[in-house]
Amino acid sequence: MFRAPDGRLLARALRLPESTLELDAEGWTALLAIARAEQMLGTLAWRLGEVAVPPAVGRILGDAARSAEQGRVVALWEAEAARRALAPLGERIVLLKGTAFVAADLRAGQGRSIGDLDILVPRAALDRVEAALLDAGWEWVKPDPYDDAYYRQWMHELPPLIHRDRDRMIDVHHTILPLTARITPNAAALLADAVEVAPGLWALSPEDMVVHAAAHLFADGDLAGGIRNLWDIDQLCRQFAVTQPDFYVSLYERASEEGLSAQVQRALRLCWQLYDTPAVGYTSPIRIDLNKRWSDRLYLRRVTARDGWGRATRPVTRMAFYIRSHWLRMPPAMLARHLWTKWRKGGAGPASG
Repeated sequence: MFRAPDGRLLARALRLPESTLELDAEGWTALLAIARAEQMLGTLAWRLGEVAVPPAVGRILGDAARSAEQGRVVALWEAEAARRALAPLGERIVLLKGTAFVAADLRAGQGRSIGDLDILVPRAALDRVEAALLDAGWEWVKPDPYDDAYYRQWMHELPPLIHRDRDRMIDVHHTILPLTARITPNAAALLADAVEVAPGLWALSPEDMVVHAAAHLFADGDLAGGIRNLWDIDQLCRQFAVTQPDFYVSLYERASEEGLSAQVQRALRLCWQLYDTPAVGYTSPIRIDLNKRWSDRLYLRRVTARDGWGRATRPVTRMAFYIRSHWLRMPPAMLARHLWTKWRKGGAGPASG
């Protein structure tokens, strides 16, 4: 049996579904627990669709597959509901993350767990978008005045909204990184290059999907859910590279334009180490070196921090990346003021995600 001390067990099953034939009862328990903790049980069910699994495992995976399909339908309906609410504004509504993957019928959406509806709209349209959503039944989740002001002044999105009848959240972004971050992507270019995936609904271009996923993981977050996010990138790259022979060249060029070259290259290095992603490096016309870095081990240590029961492990590593995520989001003085304010209020702030 293959034994892994952490989330690499899940990564290996996703990369090599036939490897699960080696698992005994303990191995299956660990694999399912880690997949559930990483919100990838539906993805695992999709990947193991042609593998002969034990009957009890088959029932669990079957339930997960049906749940993922229901989630896909709900996500698409939420996207349509947002489109109807915002259609009178005449603005381009760009879907992000999991909803974009399923709307565009991409491999990254197969079996994927989808939570909130994330959309990208022009910053100049935020007031009108907000008003239209409130009129259509969405309500504020965060009533705290400090949180509300923080989102509006410094974040890359409005405070989250939830629909009063359907209990589904929507996050309205006007760019892909907080305004306080050291990197400032060109949101207008992201919107301009988006592609229509359904009448009135758009998704980021293939290159921007990968850039956004890398930005979310390495320039904004604490790497929570990293196994899933790296799987998204792996599947996006595999699919786009087939249809676009020069995909990697255009990806690196786009990442450079957005100031996210380092993040995209690290994402591809980690994807290769976890999933054997066939990323391509270059010496010309652009120099891209995808050889391993010693620091990659630290990132993989954080990404795979699960035990055989699906519990989070390596608390020191996780705390270090949590602090890093805040450090990347805002200057030191602002960070200190923000954390002090939230500590006094007794809760985590918007920067915690």
